Amino acid sequence: MGLYKQAQTAEAVESRFGIWHRIWGSCEGNEPPEGAVTFMAFCVEPEERDMGEKTRQYQKERDFMKENNIQQILEQVKEGTLSVEEAGQLIHMGRYEEMGYAKLDISRKERTGFGEVVFCSGKTDDHLEAIYERLYEKEGEVLGTRATKAQFELIRGRFPQASYDPVSRVLKIQSKDKELMGNVAVCTAGTADIPVAEEAAQTAEFFGAYVERIYDVGVSGIHRLLNRMETIRKANCVVAVAGMEGALASVIGGMVSRPVIAVPTSVGYGANFHGLSALLTMINSCANGIAVVNIDNGYGAGYLATQMNRLAVGGESNG
Repeated sequence: MGLYKQAQTAEAVESRFGIWHRIWGSCEGNEPPEGAVTFMAFCVEPEERDMGEKTRQYQKERDFMKENNIQQILEQVKEGTLSVEEAGQLIHMGRYEEMGYAKLDISRKERTGFGEVVFCSGKTDDHLEAIYERLYEKEGEVLGTRATKAQFELIRGRFPQASYDPVSRVLKIQSKDKELMGNVAVCTAGTADIPVAEEAAQTAEFFGAYVERIYDVGVSGIHRLLNRMETIRKANCVVAVAGMEGALASVIGGMVSRPVIAVPTSVGYGANFHGLSALLTMINSCANGIAVVNIDNGYGAGYLATQMNRLAVGGESNG
């Protein structure tokens, strides 16, 4: 119990609470390790009972996340052991659906404006089908990334309206009457970057953004980019997708007044190091207003672009 000894020598009760939270977090829903009960008692010694409010609040949150029982929350409000404000925070923060192999975050859209998205790669057929079914029941549409053709056939057997793009590997069940708003420009340095760019573009469209696609405008033929600058400058934000040395984001960042989201890709030869060279170029860009996501993370770029686009048009969500 190295953490316990650390807490004994800590001067602030706050630090002991933080360490206790780390101990509970490491348990992953199981019983705490030996000594944790003693540690809990240590955190709420009689002379520190006034500080016990944080402990009790954490206990409420932990118990709720474990049980996921809204009825218990309401009963506690009725009994007067939980305030209406606390109950609202717990319900808003912690609702999920326990499936054993997955905990569907059914309150994510309420908290963030975006529903949960499925990372399809690595999931078994039974798990993937059940997750899509439950999310569709809750949201009316589902977005999945990094899916295979076989996974598409599986989902289409249950949802004939499902669609699949083999380039981006996006597997979605989407509302047909969705109105797209704002303007997001998705640019690529080369044609080989399109799979990552399409993941970004289709993510943004799924969440309600209008997308302009501007492909194959890399710096090796910069006149191609310059010829499309009028269109790019009209966008609320720009996604710049590039492999090799990743210079596209810096060039665009120096020519527009909008935020630029740089996406390094793993396209390139040996010293590209599977996208590392492009990533380092983008992180070290001299141009201002550039945010960088992970290598090949088109989904992350599309998500962030949608957030920026919503702020620009002043809308909460239509996705």
